[in-house]
Amino acid sequence: MKKLWQDFKAFITRGNVLDLAVGVIIGGAFNAIVTALVNILLSVCTWGVPGGLKGLITVLPAANPAQEGIAGIGQKFAAADIVEATINFANAQGVTITKDSDTFVQWQNALLTKYTLHGTTYTYNMSAVIDWGTFINAIISFLIIAITLFIIVKVAASVSKKRAELKIKAEQAAYQAWAKAHPEEAKAKEEAEAAAKARAEEALANAVPPATTDDVVKLLAEIKDELAAKK
Repeated sequence: MKKLWQDFKAFITRGNVLDLAVGVIIGGAFNAIVTALVNILLSVCTWGVPGGLKGLITVLPAANPAQEGIAGIGQKFAAADIVEATINFANAQGVTITKDSDTFVQWQNALLTKYTLHGTTYTYNMSAVIDWGTFINAIISFLIIAITLFIIVKVAASVSKKRAELKIKAEQAAYQAWAKAHPEEAKAKEEAEAAAKARAEEALANAVPPATTDDVVKLLAEIKDELAAKK
């Protein structure tokens, strides 16, 4: 049990696990920001469309009696016609009501359980509907998220590059200040670095290139001939 606990502790305290946990948490928080931004931009993009893009639908003709909708109403009706639709719904059930009836709200609520609102249009739940608005919304959302993430990544990369350049400049300035204060040590360091570089270049120039396939085949052929000669 002690060894098991030690292994578990080592596992959960590894750097990559902690980094992953932090990434997941930050990603969740960032997702909320991106979602809010997308909703704002979608609202702007669909500002002039009555009911938003969700109202762009196509109701397919009924293929069977179950898709025909309620008698007197049909497969769809405009949201502005909710009063007339409620009265027709009650009449279809053999009940006569008006918009001032005490039971009007109850009949309206009963009607709305059988229809779904798409923008400014109610569609019968059993009918087949092609929801173009949701599809277009998904495309716009994808494009907005992609552009937003692209801009964020570009800005982050630019900031990181600028920070690296400033760090290099600061290191160069610090080295120049140190070399100015310690000229002999700086000269010795530069000579040592130059000598090391020269040795590395010489070693690279004198390095034996790796054997190619032809070299290996030639060597095996020579060994075979020598063995054949010696039987």
